[in-house]
Amino acid sequence: MVEQVNWAKKIAALARTGLHYSQNHYDSDRYEQLLEIAAQMLAQAAGTDSERIKAILEVDEGYVTPKVDVRGAVFRRGEVLLVREAVDGLWTLPGGWADIGDAPSEAVEREIREESGYEAKAVKLLAIEDRKRRHPPSLHDVYKIAFLCELVGGEARASAETTEVGWFSEDDIPPLSPGRVRAEQISRWFAHWREPDLPTEFD
Repeated sequence: MVEQVNWAKKIAALARTGLHYSQNHYDSDRYEQLLEIAAQMLAQAAGTDSERIKAILEVDEGYVTPKVDVRGAVFRRGEVLLVREAVDGLWTLPGGWADIGDAPSEAVEREIREESGYEAKAVKLLAIEDRKRRHPPSLHDVYKIAFLCELVGGEARASAETTEVGWFSEDDIPPLSPGRVRAEQISRWFAHWREPDLPTEFD
């Protein structure tokens, strides 16, 4: 199933890119057919309607590239800051999609502030990872960027996206939102916090 999803996403990306660059209606028709096939494959994998999937795929314009997700690892007295997602009720490092106009460090600092109420400063790039290598299948290809962040102020405050804010020790991590962060990633960020000279990790 995971392999089918990956094939379908590649077909969809090629189709969207082809539609952007095609110069005649014959090529455009062929790319539209490829996009429809990809939507059907993804809909079958997700158990949903292909038209809904196609509508999502058609949002991408131009040369299709991965989306960017940023996450911030903030530590205080040996505990890491986590937020509970309103969507699934599970916990994660604060973060989310990078916005147009934001540098990655600015994006993660904003996400921490908006989701937790705390102010933090990005001080080290921990990792740049390909989401599909560590997380459940997603409609989009995503690069996940993790930062070590220093707490500089603020106080716990939930948001429209989060229902709780908490600090957790390494051996007391609550149930995690698997599409956002995994336990082994948090363990690695604890290691970086303890040993700041560890090199940045990347796929």
